[in-house]
Amino acid sequence: MQSTPSDVEVPDVEIAVRRPDGAPLVRDYLQGQEPATSFFGGQFDDLERFRAKAQEIDGRFDRDARRLAADALTAPGGADPDRLHRWVEEGGLVVTTGQQPGLFGGPLYGIHKALTAVRLAEALESALGRPVLPVFWVASDDHDWAEANHVDIVDLDNELRHIELEAPDPGRSPPLHRICFDDSIEDRLDTFIRCLPESDFTAELKTLLRSAFREGGTLPEGYATLMRALLGRFGLYVTDAANGAVKRASGPILLEELSRSAASERVLTETASRLDAGGYDLQVPILEGGVNLFLEGDAGRERLYRENGEYRLRGSGAVVTEGDIRRRFEKDPRVLSPNVLLRPVVESAVFPALAYVGGPGEMAYFAQLGDYFESHGIGMPVVFPRWAATTVESKVRKVLDKFDLEISQLEQPFHELAGAIARDEMPHDVRAALGKMRGSVAKGVAELQSVTRPLDPTLKGPVQHVRSQTFAALDDLERKVTQAVKRESEIALSQLEKARVHLYPGGKPAERVHNVFYFLARYGVGFLDALHARFEVELR
Repeated sequence: MQSTPSDVEVPDVEIAVRRPDGAPLVRDYLQGQEPATSFFGGQFDDLERFRAKAQEIDGRFDRDARRLAADALTAPGGADPDRLHRWVEEGGLVVTTGQQPGLFGGPLYGIHKALTAVRLAEALESALGRPVLPVFWVASDDHDWAEANHVDIVDLDNELRHIELEAPDPGRSPPLHRICFDDSIEDRLDTFIRCLPESDFTAELKTLLRSAFREGGTLPEGYATLMRALLGRFGLYVTDAANGAVKRASGPILLEELSRSAASERVLTETASRLDAGGYDLQVPILEGGVNLFLEGDAGRERLYRENGEYRLRGSGAVVTEGDIRRRFEKDPRVLSPNVLLRPVVESAVFPALAYVGGPGEMAYFAQLGDYFESHGIGMPVVFPRWAATTVESKVRKVLDKFDLEISQLEQPFHELAGAIARDEMPHDVRAALGKMRGSVAKGVAELQSVTRPLDPTLKGPVQHVRSQTFAALDDLERKVTQAVKRESEIALSQLEKARVHLYPGGKPAERVHNVFYFLARYGVGFLDALHARFEVELR
């Protein structure tokens, strides 16, 4: 996995790149429209914003602070050993992104985020003339097992396979870094590997997977291993929310948030009101009394709430004092962790973060955080949209061309798509005959109304009833003809259904479902080179 990016063309594959769609707030931000941009501090491709942010960082990060940040980074294999040293000495910056870990690498969009961060870091290093590292933050303190414990992959029969690990203790929700795999991981991995074709690339991929996901390991460890192995050659550095250096560096801001949570709630509520006034919905609701921290308790990782001068754990209902929390943190810093709103602030406190690369949901909640960052004495990083990619293999392209379809048309429910295709496939002479018959009926009804009106005006109703019945019968006939066409087109429609599995499985964009190993097993790491080449970044 240590080859150098070279050939960017993958035979028989086309990659369609776009910005992912999102809520109106995100769409307005991507289009540079107010008031959306005011919540982000400006436009995402404005180089002057990056220059200003770099100056703000230099006021907070000296050489020693950067050295501590470097301790929290895992360098990619084969990286220049002096790269991190120069980064410290030359006032380096980072572009961060991150993701909750997923089984066997999870959905493709994690790869897309990482490679967008790589390309943005490359562009900024060139423009600013100082080292900029792309950093991937593995959210190992997340506790949503159901979001992380599965993978979906298209198997050898072009069927979507869902592979899932059961929760070790359904009654508790500990951070993912606390959960060790039992022997069931071997069975799930064997099932996953059987979905991969035998190719020149498969043996090395199997070795990587088995080294990353094994009994006694954890999901975040396996995920981080994959990211380093697959993307390290692009210069991607990896960090972990539970990393000891991260926890030590983030301790002050976590404990500060504990004591000032009421003030933080007021700041976030005021921003929420301004978003509402601007016509935008909140991505993350602000809960009364909620502290932007989680503490590990009897129920696992539990949200803290203020209650009569103390703190209540949401899951177990246990009540603790600030002193209790501080003592537990001193004993084991991993017991205290930020929620989704505080995590970006922590990230910018630990690392000199110039920009954050996010998807639509992340961009939406960053819009809530400008004043919250400032209340902690930190400027919000530039929020940069990740690239989205749809990979169309030649076998899928042939189906699209056969039915004269655009990629986006496969997003609609399959029964609607199949019905539309069947109607379009109806023989021309049948369609013409049905149209002629409808025209004749309409003409005949009009003539009948004309000659019966002088006899008795009340005959208009019965004549219209005949018209309605006749057209209903013709509609029913057309449906039956369409069904007959469908039966004749079963093979073709099955091809269409397979194409939808590849592009919009379950109506979702493929990047949110499919796993990267499907493509790596067929096309090798050149597939990643092709993505890297297409994720161009232009700053103005």
